[in-house]
Amino acid sequence: MPKMTRFFASVAVLALIGGAAVAQDAKTPAPASDAAKAATPAKPRTDLTADTVVATVNGQDITLGQMITVRDGLPAQYQSLPDDKLFDGVLQQLIQQTALAEIGEKRMTHRDEIALEVQKRAYLSGSLLNYTADKAVSDEAVKKAYDEKYAKAEPTKEYHAAHIIVKTKEEAEKIKKEIDGGAKFADEAKKYSTDGSAANGGDLGWFKLSDMVKPFGDALVGMKDGEVAGPIQTQYGWHVVELIGTKMVDAPKLADVRKDLEGDIRQQAVEKRVTDVVNAAKIDKMTQGIDPSVLKDQSILGN
Repeated sequence: MPKMTRFFASVAVLALIGGAAVAQDAKTPAPASDAAKAATPAKPRTDLTADTVVATVNGQDITLGQMITVRDGLPAQYQSLPDDKLFDGVLQQLIQQTALAEIGEKRMTHRDEIALEVQKRAYLSGSLLNYTADKAVSDEAVKKAYDEKYAKAEPTKEYHAAHIIVKTKEEAEKIKKEIDGGAKFADEAKKYSTDGSAANGGDLGWFKLSDMVKPFGDALVGMKDGEVAGPIQTQYGWHVVELIGTKMVDAPKLADVRKDLEGDIRQQAVEKRVTDVVNAAKIDKMTQGIDPSVLKDQSILGN
């Protein structure tokens, strides 16, 4: 689950700042005074906290904690920028936002107040769900989930197959006839198949039957290695299928499925928390007589 507690900065603004900063550094030499400062860097501070003030705008503080929060919410391509470029970009963005927000606050409308309240509730609920999900994941919980899912699991059969998928039964019958007549399956797949596997000769790799739609899986069960069958109809079209081979696979090791198990644990914890909190809440709905189409009426929010 994504980190809903993060404050997502304006990507467009930061992109502009980042691009401008890189371009400026590339084209404009640093002033002599700046070069002198760079030659004798200040000793790194060891007293930094989230409340450390890094700048002020008309007397309003910008803190290191705010900068870190903005940085944490950025897409990966920005987080991978050099530290100095990212630091300058984030600080400049917060300076811009703070200066603009001071003016914006003076002209705040009821629409703005509503939007801020909605964002506040979204942030706080997301923060709680992140906390709930993080707390639910532990070595003990992961081991328990693994045992429940895999401890008594029998070896499963996996299939290696290739297919050719076309739009009509007639096309599939024609292709099957050509293969029966000596044409190579892979060549026919590259020539006729309409999905992405065509480039690999229709090869679908190894998979479990549960990974495939039922008509496709049912056909494989009755086939022998090397056999070609079809036409087989699914919701995706008409298939000609080649069973390349089968194998028995033991249950995966915990390390191989840990991330999946953690994801399941997090999701279950979140769903339970939402259900429990909503069930415990005193909820009164006053929607009688309200036409659902009213959500389209922007005039209700005012200017």
